[in-house]
Amino acid sequence: MTKHVVVGMSGGVDSSVSALLLKQRGCEVTGLFMKNWEDDDDDEYCSSREDLIDAVSAADVIGIPIEAVNFAKEYKERVFGYFLREYEAGRTPNPDILCNSEIKFKAFLDHATRLGADAIAMGHYARVRERDGLFQLLKADDASKDQSYFLHRLNQAQLSGAMFPLGELLKTEVREIARKHGLANHAKRDSTGICFIGERPFREFLNRYLPTQPGDMVTHEGKRIGQHQGLAFYTLGQRQGLGIGGAKESSGEPWYVAGKDTGNNRLIVVQGHGHPALLRPSLDAVDLHWISGRAPDTARDYGATIRYRQHDAACRIAALSGDTAAFDFREPQWAVTPGQSAVVYDGEICLGGGIIA
Repeated sequence: MTKHVVVGMSGGVDSSVSALLLKQRGCEVTGLFMKNWEDDDDDEYCSSREDLIDAVSAADVIGIPIEAVNFAKEYKERVFGYFLREYEAGRTPNPDILCNSEIKFKAFLDHATRLGADAIAMGHYARVRERDGLFQLLKADDASKDQSYFLHRLNQAQLSGAMFPLGELLKTEVREIARKHGLANHAKRDSTGICFIGERPFREFLNRYLPTQPGDMVTHEGKRIGQHQGLAFYTLGQRQGLGIGGAKESSGEPWYVAGKDTGNNRLIVVQGHGHPALLRPSLDAVDLHWISGRAPDTARDYGATIRYRQHDAACRIAALSGDTAAFDFREPQWAVTPGQSAVVYDGEICLGGGIIA
């Protein structure tokens, strides 16, 4: 029986090749282009119309139908609202993770089901396998492109109906497949940045939605050395855009954001990449999600990553209580950032994770 798969087609090479590979496998494939943002659709940084044209062009070459669906309302309610609340609280959220769990594998999945889909597919670099009745999320074979970090909040129901055709391919192989089959987007540059922000100036974008609240920029010892434009505009470990390059002390090293004193609206900065204030041996995570439905064993070591493309760091889940966990690392971690996700791995298996508190 032919499997009907609805593929999320963004106009990029990855999702286009995903659709092509599924068609070659004999699946009945339907393309679905998602429009998730429309506040400034005519803005110079918004490429949704160009992306739609590219997606339709790819679908035509592949020989599959495609339709466009608007999830802007769901995106604003489920993702963008959270994004603003986190920044306003002085944290640095990762909305792309929420976009996957709430839009691509929820709103999109619901829509695909109404279209009669047996499964959905995306252009993510990740793998899924079933073992002993449970679905596991695995790292992609191309370690430099692995996106399991962004997918760690998926549940068993979502994974059971998900396909990732690119999981065993290298990015170079994906582009070559696209070129050989005449897909015009075979050399299209990968999109970067948060989906609704694109490559626009971040501070300018955030200013539209959050009030500017300038305050003191101080050293770890409390000495005032400048003024920040608002805590929401900075993230831990940030080096660029601090505006204090001339404020050199004895070390003469670059300045980094080391913390936020939200109670006093102060931004704490230090000199030197290896400053002790930038290193943490442990972290607390909240809003935990475990893909299998079971928490990790607190008596053994795992690998964890606290930002995308970071190598797994050896750690133990030292304390696990309800919706909170303590991560103890074998080596101190640099710029542990509240609002980002700490994701746990057992080798190639992504177990889930939580939000750094």
